[in-house]
Amino acid sequence: DFEYSYEYLGVKERLVITPLTDICYITLSQALGMFLGGAPAGPAGTGKTETTKDLGNTLGKYVVVFNCSDQMDYKGMGKIYKGLAQSGLWGCFDEFNRINLDVLSVCAQQVYCILSAIRERKKSFVFTDGTTVSLDSRVGFFITMNP
Repeated sequence: DFEYSYEYLGVKERLVITPLTDICYITLSQALGMFLGGAPAGPAGTGKTETTKDLGNTLGKYVVVFNCSDQMDYKGMGKIYKGLAQSGLWGCFDEFNRINLDVLSVCAQQVYCILSAIRERKKSFVFTDGTTVSLDSRVGFFITMNP
């Protein structure tokens, strides 16, 4: 069950529902229901980010899109994750595969820390940097990757 977020997102055009977008919606929704994130993959320009944003729009949820690059470090990513966890917004990390592998390893630990707190139904948790962070359990993490 998803709680509608009542975030006013303006009047936006919706995606055309095809069998592929339908499967993507169901898969992403099931992942969120299991306290996980989503990772649509496919060629560039196929609508991975737009599908994630449209699912969020359906649930009245604001989706913040971050274009990833090799310039991102674990401290900056940690600040983004903490902000998403506190606000309950969804984060879509576009072209996540561009981030350096050593940073990705720390990012995995940071996201795991947040998802574990959601699974345990905590109201606040201690992040990997030692700070105590309040938690809105409606947060969602999504990554998109191009081959």
